[in-house]
Amino acid sequence: MTRLILRRSLAVVAACGFLALAACSQQGQDQNAQSQADAAKAQAQAEANEANSQLQTYRKMLQMKNDEMTVELGQDIVQHFPQSDAAKEVQQTLPEIEQRWKETSEKRRLAALWTYQVAPMEGGTQSTASLYSTRPSGDRAVRLVLRRHTKWGESIFLFGTGHGFVCKGNCVIQAQFDGKPHPLRAFLPTTGEPAIFIRDDKPFIDAMEKTKRIVMDVEMQDGGKQELVFETGGYDPAKWTELGKK
Repeated sequence: MTRLILRRSLAVVAACGFLALAACSQQGQDQNAQSQADAAKAQAQAEANEANSQLQTYRKMLQMKNDEMTVELGQDIVQHFPQSDAAKEVQQTLPEIEQRWKETSEKRRLAALWTYQVAPMEGGTQSTASLYSTRPSGDRAVRLVLRRHTKWGESIFLFGTGHGFVCKGNCVIQAQFDGKPHPLRAFLPTTGEPAIFIRDDKPFIDAMEKTKRIVMDVEMQDGGKQELVFETGGYDPAKWTELGKK
């Protein structure tokens, strides 16, 4: 009888211990879940604070009309905090600013392709506006040159930097101005430079000022037929100095 009571007592103790262990385990799980929830909440709050901080800077850049910084900040907010109120506000203005900045960047790129110089040249002074072809590029790039010279007057020519052109007498360069056919009469200089001159320089300049892209088909002495591409859209006539003016 005593042994039976002892076994029952031990069983009760074991059961109580099991229940206590289960209760402790459940309590631990609850605490862990709460800790995770608190951590997630803290992280969400930190991200919201960061998004709002960047939004304040975005608003300032927007007011200052600094499109480059506005686009950079706006894209960062949308990318890293896509579900935030800050991202929703940014998306109301960002597309328009992105388009404007894209257009501005392209204008700057095209303008930077041109070089303007005034310098002494063979007993006189010359003023040039020039740019290299974007195709071909590198060693085989061809330069389009607009030149004013105190002795030689105004002229337009292509310079091949060691790569001469093929043209018998008066030849025609098949060209396209923004995709529209625009043949150009041309001739080689008698002095033998690796260049080809375009006749009717004033009509050429008038047409070029309204053109973003000129394509010319020429024949090179050492390379056969070649397509030249000039991105002329950044030309600024005010920077091509008239002789006698600084």
